[in-house]
Amino acid sequence: MAKLSVNINKIATLRNSRGGDTPNVVQFAKDVQRFGAEGVTIHPRPDERHIRYQDAYDLKPIVHTEYNIEGNPISKFVDMVLEIKPTQVTLVPDSIDALTSNAGWDTIKHKDFLSEVIAEFKRNNIRTSIFVDPDNKQIEGAKATGTDRIELYTEGFAEQYHLGNKNAIVPYADCAELANKIGLGVNAGHDLSLDNIQFFKQNIPGLLEVSIGHALISESLYLGIENVVNMYLNKLK
Repeated sequence: MAKLSVNINKIATLRNSRGGDTPNVVQFAKDVQRFGAEGVTIHPRPDERHIRYQDAYDLKPIVHTEYNIEGNPISKFVDMVLEIKPTQVTLVPDSIDALTSNAGWDTIKHKDFLSEVIAEFKRNNIRTSIFVDPDNKQIEGAKATGTDRIELYTEGFAEQYHLGNKNAIVPYADCAELANKIGLGVNAGHDLSLDNIQFFKQNIPGLLEVSIGHALISESLYLGIENVVNMYLNKLK
């Protein structure tokens, strides 16, 4: 069974829209874990437009499952991760003005940089993952950096699956097979939803973890967060 890590960025966005502390992100993280989620993911950005850096510290003592912090490894981000020491850090090459993550790393071009950052995290016993496009060369490049895992960027799959193109899963399955063969763990995320998660899970060998936020929170507006968390868990079995 692949683990479900709930990305709670959208809860922070809703909180920030009124300038107060409702909904409270710490309480929400407690609740999704109580409902069965096996991890909590956050993705703080430099402008703190949703999750704030202080949230990352506030969440540390209450995340008793897996704590996954995503982000571009700028100096401020690296310092924060080294202080908090989450279960996992996922490196994402998002630019400062990106609305959301929209591409994986070029692991070949940025090998030296990624290797240096990953080595520092691993010295501090933090599991590392690199956000990558479904390209075998990038998977091989990720292996060369010393990372523990990759996270497959799944927006392309989700778009094509919605249009009825189930063959869109093929490059993802191929990359997962290669990752398994060369000793990399496989995570996945971005635009995965109740509609496509079961098909994705059934076709990705060795899938360890999915990180889902926007779709899960949106679906919960209609179906309720406890119900939706358990629907994902059932589909991930």
